[in-house]
Amino acid sequence: MMIRYLLEKEFKQIWRDRFLPKIIFVVPLVQLLILPFAANFEMHNINLAVVDNDHSEMSKQLTNKVISSGYFNMKDVSPTYDRAMKSIENNDADLILEIPDRMEEQLGHDGQAQVLIAANAVNGTKGGLGSSYLSSIIMDFNQERNGTASSKVQPETVTTSFLYNPHLDYKNNMVPGIMAFLLTIVGGFLSALNVVSEKEKGTIEQINVTPVPKALFLLSKLIPFWVIGFILLTIGVLVGWIVYGLVPTGNLGVIYLFAGVYLIAFTGFGLAISSVSSTQQQAMFTAFFFFIIFILLSGLFTPISSMPVWAQYLTYFNPLRYFVEVMRMVYLKGSTIADLGSYFGAIALFALFFNILAVISYRKKG
Repeated sequence: MMIRYLLEKEFKQIWRDRFLPKIIFVVPLVQLLILPFAANFEMHNINLAVVDNDHSEMSKQLTNKVISSGYFNMKDVSPTYDRAMKSIENNDADLILEIPDRMEEQLGHDGQAQVLIAANAVNGTKGGLGSSYLSSIIMDFNQERNGTASSKVQPETVTTSFLYNPHLDYKNNMVPGIMAFLLTIVGGFLSALNVVSEKEKGTIEQINVTPVPKALFLLSKLIPFWVIGFILLTIGVLVGWIVYGLVPTGNLGVIYLFAGVYLIAFTGFGLAISSVSSTQQQAMFTAFFFFIIFILLSGLFTPISSMPVWAQYLTYFNPLRYFVEVMRMVYLKGSTIADLGSYFGAIALFALFFNILAVISYRKKG
């Protein structure tokens, strides 16, 4: 009966707060609608400067193929390479494509010609990917030209299959990860603010002088955000389906099972922060410090395999890393609970550790 009254108090306190309900529902929904479009590492609208020294029909075909790919915008057609460099220096162009003189003649005579690609590498990602896209288009153009020039069937062909995300849509990779990120905010950040706000208002002192055990009190703080987390996860699944057409390939129940344990872990983490914080400002800065580290080492935006070796080892101590991978594996690969046993064990250990830490760190004074 005691837990029932404590839970009733917690839910009333959350809904009566003018700030928390907006943070709980409005902010995550807006983030889920905006972040997958903003946090996109696919490169489009790359500004291109072309130096056509050949002025042949073939050079025009190559230029048209590059522009029609949808990745490049023609910003400048320069008579010389030095003039094209001015576009780079003025930030009007990101890449230069220089077509050599007598390219069509060289291809007909020698079967090869050298094309220059110069990239502005101030933004290394944009320069590297832009160069890669441009090289791929030129190779494709060369294969089409060879296929047209000869009616012979090629003895060997290469077929590429893109598994799990056949259309290479980056949003399919981002949306499940952002769902995990939103549950992290609800579980850890808001639970920390909730307890500290009671400290500032003085209402927690009334609880401290009662015979309510501290473990039961912390449990009453955990359960409401656990329930709210499930509601937000459901909203996220619906948004993923309605807005992005994304449906889990695997069992949705696996996601809810992992989410339940993960929410317990991060709610315990938030309660541990609140136990050692005196004000909401302290709790916010402490939680923000840890959450930035968790996000950067989670693989949400940067593949873990691309990180330095020492950073890859640190990711093993990051619960968000495991949940992001679980969400993506269930959504895109259809992984089952049998495939994710090690991930479940890791998240369960974090849940146990953080909640024990919360109970130990909470000092009941009365």
